[in-house]
Amino acid sequence: MSYTMDTRVRGEFDEVVERTTDALADEGFGVLCDVDVRRTFEEKLGKEYRQYRILGACSPSLAHRALETDLKLGTLLPCNVVVYEAEDGTVGVSAVDPETLLSVIDTPELDGIATEVRERFVRVLDSLPEA
Repeated sequence: MSYTMDTRVRGEFDEVVERTTDALADEGFGVLCDVDVRRTFEEKLGKEYRQYRILGACSPSLAHRALETDLKLGTLLPCNVVVYEAEDGTVGVSAVDPETLLSVIDTPELDGIATEVRERFVRVLDSLPEA
C-alpha cells in the first residue's frame, strides 16, 4: 500500500516549491512549516544532501473538523508535502495520502475528511506540469 501520491515536475527547484505552495493555497491549505532538509543536514551534520523541502500543509477548516472529532489527531498534522530534487534531473512532489494516514486510527467519522483532503491533494499534484 502506497502512503504517498506522487508526480514529477519540470522546472527549477525553487520555482516548483513556489508553484506547489500556490497550488496548495488554491485548495485552501496554508504552509505552517517549511523544513529545508538540505540546509538542516549541512548545518547540523556537515553533510551535503539533495534539495529537499518538507511543507507542512494545513486547511484550518478541515483541521478544525478533524480535531473536533479526535483531539489526538493533531499528532498526525499538518499533512506533509515534499518537494525534492530527483535523481533523473526532474523535481519530485509527493503528498501524504491522508486516507492511508488516517487508516491507522479506527474513527469512521474522519473518513469523509480524509477523502476531501485526498481529493484536494490530487488537484494540487495535477495542477503541476508533469515532466
